[in-house]
Amino acid sequence: QVQLVESGGGLVQPGGSLRLSCAASGILFRFNPMGWYRQAPGKQRELVATISSTGTVDYTDAVKGRFTISRDNAKNTVYLQMDNLKPEDTAVYYCYTLRSWGQGTQVTVSS
Repeated sequence: QVQLVESGGGLVQPGGSLRLSCAASGILFRFNPMGWYRQAPGKQRELVATISSTGTVDYTDAVKGRFTISRDNAKNTVYLQMDNLKPEDTAVYYCYTLRSWGQGTQVTVSS
């Protein structure tokens, strides 16, 4: 059974930074691509970033140059470093792999 546990969300001012973590269990982590999605109030869930098993990364245009996805296969953990945060980044952020979702972590960007 796949389990994904996100952490690291919170309240931050515009221009600030946060690092999200997603600890995975129940899978052969190093062999699986991982993704971060987000869902803002009243909006559909959208893909933010992905990282393949070999480390290839991709980002939605809205976060390119500000967010960085990475993975630590020794810790079965994927990260999302978010810099220069904007109010429009406010959302619940979810970790995803193998048709499984974490519980989400709230990110609020506000002054």
